[in-house]
Amino acid sequence: MHLKSPHLPVVLAIGGHDPGGGAGIQADIESIGANGCHAATALTCVTVQDSCNVSQLVPIPPATLADQISATLSDCQVAIIKIGLLGSLSAAEAIVEILHRHPTIPVVFDPVLRAGGGGELANMRLIDYIRQTLIPLCRLITPNIPEAVKLTDMNGLSAPDTVGRQLLGLGAEAVLITGTHEPDERREITHYLYQTGASPIHTSCRRLAGVFHGSGCTLASAIAARMAAGEALQVAVAQGLEYSWSALTHGFKTGKCQSIPGRLYRILRHHDER
Repeated sequence: MHLKSPHLPVVLAIGGHDPGGGAGIQADIESIGANGCHAATALTCVTVQDSCNVSQLVPIPPATLADQISATLSDCQVAIIKIGLLGSLSAAEAIVEILHRHPTIPVVFDPVLRAGGGGELANMRLIDYIRQTLIPLCRLITPNIPEAVKLTDMNGLSAPDTVGRQLLGLGAEAVLITGTHEPDERREITHYLYQTGASPIHTSCRRLAGVFHGSGCTLASAIAARMAAGEALQVAVAQGLEYSWSALTHGFKTGKCQSIPGRLYRILRHHDER
């Protein structure tokens, strides 16, 4: 018997592959699916990494990356594009060229500039290109505080309101700066949402113990999925933050260092209740 499935909005996730499944494309797939959408994917790079750090990054040839994206866009009705780790300047250039051909598809960009273990994942040429060319094409960008500072070149100034307004000035329609990298002695984490023509919105939550791998991918993909499902940006951000925090509370360790979010906690909870 053929079972007809309901249509799910398609989110095209563009990013790197993490063999341990904590971050990158696998995090995108899990988060997008858990928030009611279908994940299509395109790989920018293959990495060698574990729960401690990234040791190697191998870019996908830009023509192959472009072919992956174009094949999906020509075949599927993509509701939104989520971009994560770029991995190379040539990858960013290939993506931007395609975005210019599809200006009506919203873009959520999580600017992954450094690995959780501290390894640099973007050089200054790539950062400058992101700042000047990619950010103006984005509906929403979701940097943490160190990434936001690096993107604005504020010389160490980390006041979120100052940095957030600088990022809006670069052309992003909205900026969500996550506060997970604020000083550990603070018992609460504050996230900062900035939108053109609107007052900033600050959202706080309890700080969780431990260090997590893939939390940024989880959040950006969840927000993208909520937007693809039709929610307004501000509502999608609130829903994405709530989902991500819950995923972190259900986090677990698969390796020796950082924990990963329990992105499928709703499914596992339902299974346990049966």
